[in-house]
Amino acid sequence: MSKLQKILVRARRQVLSEISGNNPSVFQGEGYDFIELREYMAGDDIRHIDWNITAKMQKPFIKIFREERELNVVVASVLNGSVHFGSHKFKQEIIAEVNANLGFSVLKNGDLLSSYIFTDEMLSYNKPSKKNFQVQKITKDILDFDALNKKVDFSALANSLYKKVKRKSLILVVSDFFEIPDFRLLAKKHEVVAIVVRDKLEENPPEMGFSSLLDPENGTTLEGDFNASSVKSYIKKVLAYDHKLYDTLRKDKVRFAKIYTDDTVSVELRRLFESR
Repeated sequence: MSKLQKILVRARRQVLSEISGNNPSVFQGEGYDFIELREYMAGDDIRHIDWNITAKMQKPFIKIFREERELNVVVASVLNGSVHFGSHKFKQEIIAEVNANLGFSVLKNGDLLSSYIFTDEMLSYNKPSKKNFQVQKITKDILDFDALNKKVDFSALANSLYKKVKRKSLILVVSDFFEIPDFRLLAKKHEVVAIVVRDKLEENPPEMGFSSLLDPENGTTLEGDFNASSVKSYIKKVLAYDHKLYDTLRKDKVRFAKIYTDDTVSVELRRLFESR
């Protein structure tokens, strides 16, 4: 069984197990929004009469509802060079798993799914669909993508999505977020969620002594003595950076979650959406 098939089978099984366990979907489905009360008129559906208000006012009042439209879910995956890394699995593979799990959950809920791949520009787009083939295509596109020597530009991503996604949507941006994005404008128009995919080794590396490291974004080689002191300093910088990242996302009203390469993707996604 190929890596693609394993990811799809596992994701589909996890989503179906949620159904059999009577768990609610991670997404809000179709339903009705209560808008207002008004006096009953001939032809109105008597099932919508508010009997408490009717008794108080001594004349019939009904509840007016607006039917909710299906949810439009957009998944934007950022595949710059740094996702070509992982001690357990490559971050790129985890991003593919995230897309597969989100995709099957969206379709199970009867909602529309669309997807993008970004580096420092938009490279691919799958238009809104409710078909299972959409999930397979998205997952395959991510697994097959050559991320080496690709850079990231979150300004280009935010501007593209702001212009292209017309209808109010749930936008999920999946990246390792080693650049701090500005989603303020995008989050005013849509609900934006950041899914941070990381490997624990890049946040807490071991002492390696004198080593040569290859930068996957530009292909340059970094040489240095990765002793106890330099590793400790690096860990402090990562913590400070993440603190700034999370503060920025909170200020922009963007919810976020972190998924490591050795986590169970479906569990972490459910924790994220159950906290809504």
